[in-house]
Amino acid sequence: MDRAAVTNTVDRAWEESVLPSLADLVKIPAISPAFDAGWAAAGHLDAAIEHVRAWISARDIPGAGIEVVRLPERTPLLLVDIPPTDGVADSTVLLYGHLDKQPPLGGWSPGLGPWTPVARDGRLYGRGAADDGYAGYAAITAIEAVRANGGAHARCVVLLETGEESGSPDLPAYLEHLSDRLGEVSLVVCLDSGAGDYDRLWLTNSLRGLVQLELRVRVLDSGLHSGIASGIVPSSFRVLRQLLDRVEDSATGEVLVSELNVEIPANRVAEARAAVEAAPGLVRGSVPWLEGVRPVSEDEVELALNSTWRPTLSVIGADGLPLPADAGNVLRPHTTVLLSFRLPPTADAEAALRALRETLTTDVPYGAEVTFGHTETGPGWNAPDPAPWLVTALDRASDEVFGAAWRTMGLGGSIPFMGLLHDAYPDAQFVVTGALGPGSNAHVPDESLNLAFAAKVTSAIAYVLDAHAHR
Repeated sequence: MDRAAVTNTVDRAWEESVLPSLADLVKIPAISPAFDAGWAAAGHLDAAIEHVRAWISARDIPGAGIEVVRLPERTPLLLVDIPPTDGVADSTVLLYGHLDKQPPLGGWSPGLGPWTPVARDGRLYGRGAADDGYAGYAAITAIEAVRANGGAHARCVVLLETGEESGSPDLPAYLEHLSDRLGEVSLVVCLDSGAGDYDRLWLTNSLRGLVQLELRVRVLDSGLHSGIASGIVPSSFRVLRQLLDRVEDSATGEVLVSELNVEIPANRVAEARAAVEAAPGLVRGSVPWLEGVRPVSEDEVELALNSTWRPTLSVIGADGLPLPADAGNVLRPHTTVLLSFRLPPTADAEAALRALRETLTTDVPYGAEVTFGHTETGPGWNAPDPAPWLVTALDRASDEVFGAAWRTMGLGGSIPFMGLLHDAYPDAQFVVTGALGPGSNAHVPDESLNLAFAAKVTSAIAYVLDAHAHR
């Protein structure tokens, strides 16, 4: 493969074809189903699928099959099946991305908006530009670049779902439905991850799992005058605080339930240290600090491990608490909170949920009523060690495309599909990477994609595809 020509092909494609189509994709308010109960009737997910399907179809890749797969009452999925180049052994590369988006939110900077694509200073602004609309374009462009410049690739299946931002609830059913068609997957490429900086290629080596649990503490059927009832009836909020003290040390943030903790592998500690050394300020700089607020540790390696391999608790919602302006002198009957636990990559999410339920319902103070509402679990993922052929390909791409050594880092978030795929294809190699770097603002106002970096990632994937075919 003419690797220099690959880079030129990719750069030209991004400028002439990808950017205009991706900008139009930004205009489609394809909000993920968890945030849009009327998604089916609205048709925006279907519109996003059709937009990308039409772009891929116009590429006219020889032998490519393009299909919108629909299971009853589930979000649609776009499947692109591209046959191998001549002489490549029978195996499958699965390239993954998603087309659903986070809600728009307010607070975008002047001249910017969630559904208004703006190309400015080398970035494309708009919801879904970076998370994760570009992924399908990058995957197809990488395949085309390989084919156009004398390279080779195995059979490539590009899978673009529309429920990732909702936790990918439909993907297990689709994986089962498509298992015979996917065949033996030997390489998974995920383009929904991040980068510590824009100077090098970053691979994600782990993803945290997730447990969400809605916890309600009730002490009364209805509220009572606080001047009469307080001191007689325990506060539901105080009982809730006592229960939370069982699962989290409020002074340190340490999660106390053993099922949520694991021993951190030595290689992941070493990789976290190497990442911090390569990009000083990598972790602290990822957060827009309020003036005067300090991180939980001054050791950046510890911060990296905290956010990737140690469990954490965030209270992400509450009920039963009126706004201060509406509050009266009432001892409230109940307090409800939604607890979000991020789990180490190798923790068992279902076992963690069972342990939390038991911890929160055993010997409840004052006999208060404890009930659970919404629950959700998601598996984490710990990458297999890269094969020698993959290391060589990454070294080459890093040297020739980026001019800097590649690095790995854990990601504190979750991509449930990776855990599912690892279980389904335990012998596959994984390249989990992406263009979500500093300033990308995924999930918040002013989301943007660094276009030059996205093109470089695309070229690196072309290197990997060719190396995989010749392994």
